[in-house]
Amino acid sequence: MFDIYLSAFALFFVVIDPIGTAPVFLSVTKNNTIKEKVQIAIECIIIATVILVFFALIGNYIFGYLKISFPALGIAGGIILFLVALKMLFEEDDSDINIKSDNTGNRVSIFPLAVPLLAGAASITSVIVIMNDLREDLFNQIIIIAALLTVMLITFIVFYTLAKTGRFINRNITNVISRVMAIILSGLSIQFIINGILAINI
Repeated sequence: MFDIYLSAFALFFVVIDPIGTAPVFLSVTKNNTIKEKVQIAIECIIIATVILVFFALIGNYIFGYLKISFPALGIAGGIILFLVALKMLFEEDDSDINIKSDNTGNRVSIFPLAVPLLAGAASITSVIVIMNDLREDLFNQIIIIAALLTVMLITFIVFYTLAKTGRFINRNITNVISRVMAIILSGLSIQFIINGILAINI
């Protein structure tokens, strides 16, 4: 039982990557107030958790019915991430953006934070596959979901800490981090697309 929990926890920690997504959270919320950042952190974690638990429970039935393959999901997620990276890379940094923070906060919590960064192709695929492997064992499935919730809680703690301490980080440093993360994110998105293409059984 504990081995299953640890294995699932390790898998979800890697694919959701709370540490790796932290700079992205910092970048996309750089123009928001501390209160808004905390709200965004709460909302994106709740939305991503609901999505992942949903796919963990009935993901196999949905993808089977719609005949959507995992490679197709990976390619789609890669394209979306690439568009996010382009936006982060070329967005202008001026004071006028701060005026719009109230209107954009909710959208940021949904896209790109909840989807596709936290509940993306890799994490959705992972929860579907691991739950499918244990579909005959309800107790172990509950353990898997518990491991997922633990990782999401850790992710929230990381985001919440960043939201509270973000004011101590210089804006120029934040802008540099945002651009660097955009470049890394673009490379990661292309890799998702390549992996999806290579996984296609022709």
